[in-house]
Amino acid sequence: MHYLLLANTLSSIGTGITMTAIPWLFVQKSGGETAFGYMTTAITIMMFLLTPYIGMWIDRFSRKKILLAGEVIGFSISLLFALLGRAGEYKVWHLAVLFASGSLYYFLIYPTLFAFNQELFVKEQYKQLNGMMEIQGQLATVISGGAASVMIDHIPFSWILSLDALTYVLAFLCIWLIPYKRSFVESKDQSLFREKMLEGYRCMKERPSLFWFLLASFMPFIGVMMTNYLHPIYIADVLKQGSSVYGIQSMVYGIGAAIAGLVTPILLKRMAIERSVALSVGIYAVSITMFLLCQQTAIFYVLVVLTAFANAGARVARSSLMMESIPNDKMGRVDSLFRALGFMIRTLLLSVFTGAVAAQHILLPYAILSILLIISTLAVIKFSSPVKKEHHLSI
Repeated sequence: MHYLLLANTLSSIGTGITMTAIPWLFVQKSGGETAFGYMTTAITIMMFLLTPYIGMWIDRFSRKKILLAGEVIGFSISLLFALLGRAGEYKVWHLAVLFASGSLYYFLIYPTLFAFNQELFVKEQYKQLNGMMEIQGQLATVISGGAASVMIDHIPFSWILSLDALTYVLAFLCIWLIPYKRSFVESKDQSLFREKMLEGYRCMKERPSLFWFLLASFMPFIGVMMTNYLHPIYIADVLKQGSSVYGIQSMVYGIGAAIAGLVTPILLKRMAIERSVALSVGIYAVSITMFLLCQQTAIFYVLVVLTAFANAGARVARSSLMMESIPNDKMGRVDSLFRALGFMIRTLLLSVFTGAVAAQHILLPYAILSILLIISTLAVIKFSSPVKKEHHLSI
């Protein structure tokens, strides 16, 4: 476990600093807010189209080899653009490629890591494991956010990319040292490819209550993805603040999520997973609504902490529920089903939000997110009881 946590911490810090810096560099350029929105929409569509294949690859090939390949690709791209940056100023297309590659890195690594963890550990360890992974991930967010708040205005971006490349190398070495043997071998019969791609859909079709519960519980994560686009604009145009506030919000977000990673496993010993998810989604709904009502920097930080706590709490509980309820040989495809639906929702929202931002309606996207999260809270509450009954039967 130590190599796993260290590898994820290292790569998360390096990639986190880079992915924090890029949106801020974008919005500082003329027309950058709109360009960033369109680019994010295009990346989301691309990831949506790739999602079924990613799920198949995760269930078909060695998950350790996929993780190692991700680190190699991340290192190569970071090093290449670090060298390009020393030859001249970064252009918009440089930032676009870097943001796309960082997004695709997360897109590949996190579902693979999720299935990899389920394969390596036993059911009794899942809640503690997911809590530790959340703490580790958010500790990396705190460090990367704090570092970004200092580095963005004082250190050339090429040096930030060089640091990112180094963390990929160290993460590769840690993953390489993890003992691993596949717990199952997926058939490579090409005639079954299309049928197996639909396995996640068929699995959830047989359990509709669990499907709607999990989909609603993903909405805080979708909210976080949307605020990754919205917060830099909110800080610059509504709060009238600079890059230091943007970097600090990344750091305090990590603090809130790390607290959730510590607290949620304890709560899960005292309350049902389903109730914990409902509580977390409800907190997120209230917090995202408050961005509309309270437009002060100090309160902004508090709301960031609350949304981080709620999203992380929902993720820890949901991950534990999925690990306990879904067979490992289907996990990649089931997880990809929800990611595909998430990408569809994000694409639609980004299209609307980009238009709203271009028309200077900065707060309208927050109002839409508020409505969606309130609906999600009601859905989670509605399906909690049938999911709880199914969960007890499956344990």
